[in-house]
Amino acid sequence: MKNKLIKIDIRMLINLVKKSISVYKLMKKKITGNIRLELIGTFIICILISGLFFFTSIGVIGIFQIHPYINYSEGTRNMQRKAESLVSKISNQDYSIQDKENIKKIIDRYEEDHVKILITDLDGKVNYKTNNGDEIQVDLYNVIKNVNENRYEYLQYGRGCESIQEQVFIYPIKFKDQRSYIILKGVPDGEIKYFYDDIDVIAPIMIIISVISLLYLFFILTKRKVQYIQELSYGLIEISKGNLDFRIVKKGEDELGLLAQNINHMSESLKKKIEEERRAEATKNELITNVSHDLRTPLTSIIGYLGLIKEKRYKSEEDLDEYIRIAFHKSEKLKILMDDLFEYTKVANKGIELNKRDVNLNEFLEQLIEEFVPIFEENNLQLEKKIIEETINILIDPDKTVRVFENLLMNAVKYSFKPGKIKISIYKDDHHGVVCIQNKGKNIPEEEIPYLFERFYKGDKARTSEDEGTGLGLAIAKNIVEIQEGNIWATCEKEDISFFVSFKC
Repeated sequence: MKNKLIKIDIRMLINLVKKSISVYKLMKKKITGNIRLELIGTFIICILISGLFFFTSIGVIGIFQIHPYINYSEGTRNMQRKAESLVSKISNQDYSIQDKENIKKIIDRYEEDHVKILITDLDGKVNYKTNNGDEIQVDLYNVIKNVNENRYEYLQYGRGCESIQEQVFIYPIKFKDQRSYIILKGVPDGEIKYFYDDIDVIAPIMIIISVISLLYLFFILTKRKVQYIQELSYGLIEISKGNLDFRIVKKGEDELGLLAQNINHMSESLKKKIEEERRAEATKNELITNVSHDLRTPLTSIIGYLGLIKEKRYKSEEDLDEYIRIAFHKSEKLKILMDDLFEYTKVANKGIELNKRDVNLNEFLEQLIEEFVPIFEENNLQLEKKIIEETINILIDPDKTVRVFENLLMNAVKYSFKPGKIKISIYKDDHHGVVCIQNKGKNIPEEEIPYLFERFYKGDKARTSEDEGTGLGLAIAKNIVEIQEGNIWATCEKEDISFFVSFKC
């Protein structure tokens, strides 16, 4: 039973220690997470240390400044109280002066070695006295004259005093048949006490030193916080100069640490915003350059061939027909470019209206694939389909979405190795219908994949191939998918190029 109780006590002690540690950690977290509490705590610590320094210093100095003295004040007060008590005792009994037995019994109770008690008549004749008294007649005039001087003489003694004059207390008392005086005299008891030399000078000096030490300690303990504030200030100056790569080290979890984190976040956001603005400016310039190039190339050909026709610089009707055919073909290409530019401008600026409705994704893709079968055969490409049996219904604008898959299928046809194979898969993934179009072609470097959906991006930088498109197809597809809250992305593993389109079911 005893062992069981000991185990319970140990378990309770462990739980108490764990709770104490948890409370300590919580308090520490709260204090270190609030700069005001940190400063209050620092100030309290400084006050405690300064107070400890003050009292310790006073104590150490007091060892060398302390001096003993004999204090008679309490002994004198005891004698006075004894005299007053004796007067009260006799007065309350209403004795006659002749009642010697009772009066003697009372004064003997108050007898002490160093105190004498006398009862005299008005002429100073001693009627009663304690055993240590030897007076017969008392000069009442001199007693009354000197009593006040002797009573408080102890106030003039003290520091280093070894003795004091006899103290005298005299009180009138009335018996039934006579008026008398009670006189109590003797040397009061003394007690040893101590005093400090120059304490009135030392104490203010130590207070001033303690205040200075408090301020110095506060300065030392808050030095790191002040330096950190200076670091924050320096960081803001650096960022204001345009050094957006500068980062401030986060120290602590208080408001200053949060400020450092926010400054770094602000710097990062500014950097991204400026980079986006620069990229937008570069893209705008590139757009102007690309549009100018793509418009100028067919337009130059059209003007050239129309000039030959105008100047009749052809040898036969066959040449004339060829010039007209080429000019017409270039005009068609120019129209396609203008249409793509117009389409891209609309979708990029969210200027198109969507006519959404529930569409069976399986049937939608099956119909579109059937239309592309002749194109696959013409380009010596085999088709491999892998379509889930479960019906996948999605909410889309079919007229706009068909443009997405047409662009992806035409890209697969253009950039596939021939002869080759195009794989089309439809499956469901986490409440999303996903379409994957895969072909084998020239490897796309990983760093270029994020730019595939940017306007006018082409893998062939020469931009001279007649088979190349406008460079806007994938950009248009991306915008159409995203305005319908879908996702489009691409991957490339060696020669396997895959494009994915996902819509919520």
